Amino acid sequence: MSERAKDFVVTRRIAVAGLSAAVMAPWVSKAQTLKTEYKLSVVGNRPIALSEGAFQWAEMVTQRTNGRINVKVYPGSQLVGGDQTRELVAMRQGIIDFTVSSTINISPQVREMNLFSLPFLMPNHRAFDAIVGGEVGQMLFKVMESRDVVPLAWGENGFRELSNSKRPIQKPEDLKGLKIRFAAGAIFADIYNGLGANPVQMSFADLQPALSTGAVDGQENPVNLFLGLKMDALAQKHMTIWNYCVDAGLFHVAKPVWDTFSAADKEIVRESARDAAKVQIGATRKGLGVLDPNDKSSLEELAKRGVATVTLSAEEKRAFARATRPVFDKWAAQVGADLVKKAEAAANAAS
Repeated sequence: MSERAKDFVVTRRIAVAGLSAAVMAPWVSKAQTLKTEYKLSVVGNRPIALSEGAFQWAEMVTQRTNGRINVKVYPGSQLVGGDQTRELVAMRQGIIDFTVSSTINISPQVREMNLFSLPFLMPNHRAFDAIVGGEVGQMLFKVMESRDVVPLAWGENGFRELSNSKRPIQKPEDLKGLKIRFAAGAIFADIYNGLGANPVQMSFADLQPALSTGAVDGQENPVNLFLGLKMDALAQKHMTIWNYCVDAGLFHVAKPVWDTFSAADKEIVRESARDAAKVQIGATRKGLGVLDPNDKSSLEELAKRGVATVTLSAEEKRAFARATRPVFDKWAAQVGADLVKKAEAAANAAS
């Protein structure tokens, strides 16, 4: 072969190699967009059901992607200094990648999420399931999508029950003068002010020391969270089961992060969220007679720990509902009349 022919062959090989590299470059670039670690924020820690769902999600995604999407949980809202109401903002700032959020903690930024805090809107879990599993749940997903996050699954932190260190609560007047901690959302200040209590907004991180020192008299949280945190050891000796509102859980990803995933990885992350949500819901409802009418082990555990529990009758709940109706109407207007109307219809049909 002549020197000229050799030069031609070499030049052609270089050109082909360059073309191959150009064709492959987008795939290499796409692979390089994956982070070495994805940060998942959640309020609280294990064994709280909301936090358990976060850990399950992180583990499922990491395992199912063979570590390509390596998700690490940062419990206690530590990425936002313990202020769980800032998680959504931190996602939009790129500080947090994944979140399992309480809708109560989102509601200060997303007014529609106050739907779940409207007093006595949802009487039971069937009503809750109908709302999140139907048109209303999809409408709320679209609201979240407009906030630059991608919602993937509904979970549940549970119906919020009332505990205190002073006395049984069976009628609205019983709350008069009690200092009751709430997590976030002006709607809760309105509810407890309307019932004659003294509401105190406080982060989850500050709740336990506040209860132990008597800085607050009571709090409202799901039964299994109460048990998991051993609030009975923090002078909380009275519990009222009234199901006055429910706290939904939301599994979501920051949109800029989501957009870096391949279609296959998106499906893995989505299915993992749904599977983890099922685990979370099961843990939230365990022992309440919901999953199994014969299993009331969580309620029985309250009695074993010396917590005097009052379960309100339908008529007793109506008395609280009447007392808080002005708050319901005020906040329904802010949530959105159409959204509330659809939620009421779904709840009534399911109950």
